[in-house]
Amino acid sequence: MRTRALILLASAAFLAASFGPAMSATEEERAKTCAKAEKRYQKLFGKPSAEEDVVIVKMYKYTFCPPRIEVKQGTTVRWVNVDRRTSHSVWLKEAGKPESDRLFSEEKVEMTFDLPPGEYPYLCGPHWKDNDMKGQVTVIE
Repeated sequence: MRTRALILLASAAFLAASFGPAMSATEEERAKTCAKAEKRYQKLFGKPSAEEDVVIVKMYKYTFCPPRIEVKQGTTVRWVNVDRRTSHSVWLKEAGKPESDRLFSEEKVEMTFDLPPGEYPYLCGPHWKDNDMKGQVTVIE
């Protein structure tokens, strides 16, 4: 039995090394979730999020989509909940910003990033511990 388990482990390691995906399973799952979030956004708002006049971050299935963004100082970011039944928030805790109100389906919150250049992690107040719902904004000059 032990020999069989070792053979299976060795085979899995060989396959992963030889044919491993370009993205990790977590990254691949996140990409699929974010593609679904974009479809939901388009269904709700009638156009792609990229056509908005602000940077859009969608909140869907305990994920910020995209999880990391880079913006110039003065850029407005809009977080939009495209989930059907789950509320989310946005909290730039380390930057000393207060947590937003809970956002239900189709609700949004905006923030203009007039902060100094740097990296600003943020999280969903109710879901960052149990669901690792975190994101990051990098502000550039």
